Amino acid sequence: MSLQKEVMDQMKVAMKAKDTVALQALRAVKSAFLLAKTATGSQEEITHEQEVNIIQKQVKQRKDSAAIFIEQGREDLAAPELAEVAILEQLTKNPNRPYGVVLGGAKVSDKIGVISNFLDKANLIAIGGGMVFTFLAAQGKEIGKSLVETDLIDTVKELMIRAEKLGVKFLLPTDIVVAPEFSAQSKPTTVNADQIPQDQMGLDIGPKSAENFATEIKLCKTVFWNGPMGVFEFENFSFGTKTIAQALTQVDGMAVVGGGDSAAAVRKLGFADKDFGYISTGGGASLEYLEGKELPGLIALS
Repeated sequence: MSLQKEVMDQMKVAMKAKDTVALQALRAVKSAFLLAKTATGSQEEITHEQEVNIIQKQVKQRKDSAAIFIEQGREDLAAPELAEVAILEQLTKNPNRPYGVVLGGAKVSDKIGVISNFLDKANLIAIGGGMVFTFLAAQGKEIGKSLVETDLIDTVKELMIRAEKLGVKFLLPTDIVVAPEFSAQSKPTTVNADQIPQDQMGLDIGPKSAENFATEIKLCKTVFWNGPMGVFEFENFSFGTKTIAQALTQVDGMAVVGGGDSAAAVRKLGFADKDFGYISTGGGASLEYLEGKELPGLIALS
C-alpha cells in the first residue's frame, strides 16, 4: 500500500470520526502529493521515497511553527500543530501493525545493528540465509560446514534474550536444505535444523520453515525484507527466497524489499517490481538508515 493510499484511507476514517485536526493534516499532505505529481507537468507517479520526504517536510514545518508559538507563549496555537505532527508521523514512524522484518544474507555482522534497532520497533523478526547458522550455533546446535561467525555468538545470544524480554517473535528455521559442497550441482537434502551432518553445509532454509515464515509474513500489515534466505542463484537452493518473495506480494499492507541481493533475487526469480509495495535501491545506505543512523541526504531534505 502506498502512502498516498494510506492518506486517503486515513482521511475517510477522520471524516467518519469528525476529527478535524487529522483531516486538516491529511488534506495538506494530499495537496502536497498532488503538487509533486504535477510539478513537471507530466502527472507522473511519485516514488515512495518522495512520499516520505514530503511527509517529513510537512512534519518539520509544523514542528518549526509549534516551536515559534511556544517561544511566544502561545501554547494554544502550538497544540494543534503538534497534534498534526503526531498524525503525520504515524505514516512513517508508526507503521501499521503487526510489523514484520525478514533478514537474510551471508553475514550476521552486516545486520547486527539492524536487528538491534528493529527489536524496539518490530513485532516479528525472521532470520534466514547464511547468517542464521551463527544463531543456530548460539543455541548449541550442530551446523556442520555451514558459514558461522564465532566471534558474534555471544552477541546474537544477547539479541535473542532481548527479543524474548521485549515480546518480539523471533523466528529461526526448524529445517535446513544442506549439501556437501557450495555448488549448483550439489545434491540437496532437507534435515532438521539441529541435525546438520558434519560433512554438509546449509544453503537454504527448509520448506517447512519457508512456509512458516510465509504464514507469519502474510499476517503482518507492514513488512521489511533484506537478504535472501539461501543461495537463490542455484535453483536447488532458491525455494526459501522464492517463498518469502511470494508471501510479500500477498501482504495486505506495505511490503518493502530492501535493495541489494533481495532486489536482485526477486527479479531473477521472475517477480516484477510492481508486485511489491516498494523496492529500495539504497543497498548499504538503506541498512544504515535502518540501524538508526542519520543519512546526509535525508538531513539535507529535512
